[in-house]
Amino acid sequence: MLTPNIKKNRPKNLNLFTIRLPINAVVSILHRVSGLSLFLMLPLLILAFQKSLASEASFSHVINFLNSWFMKPALIGLAWAFFHHFYAGLRHLAADVHWMTSLQKARFSGRVVLWLVAISVVIFTIVIW
Repeated sequence: MLTPNIKKNRPKNLNLFTIRLPINAVVSILHRVSGLSLFLMLPLLILAFQKSLASEASFSHVINFLNSWFMKPALIGLAWAFFHHFYAGLRHLAADVHWMTSLQKARFSGRVVLWLVAISVVIFTIVIW
């Protein structure tokens, strides 16, 4: 038997900018975003690698292009994607083998991932600038 259409008085929040996500959700969502950005950048990275192997002149051209001022922020963004995907992936692997599965430990590992990513990106930025 079908139930009648009963209106439920649950609160509705349709503004996604007012929802405060837990740290675990933020790390997980950023893990997916970083993986997608790395996947989408892969053809360009392969193309740059292919060009750099063609000749010495094309290698110099690729290096000069990557050292230009407008490519450095893109490289920093790519480094962020790599570091975040790497550290968050290790966190997910640790959760898969039941390490740090309590809520308090999961929150701590999420903060550790974000701090490691920040420190790694700062070091990368100092090295390339």
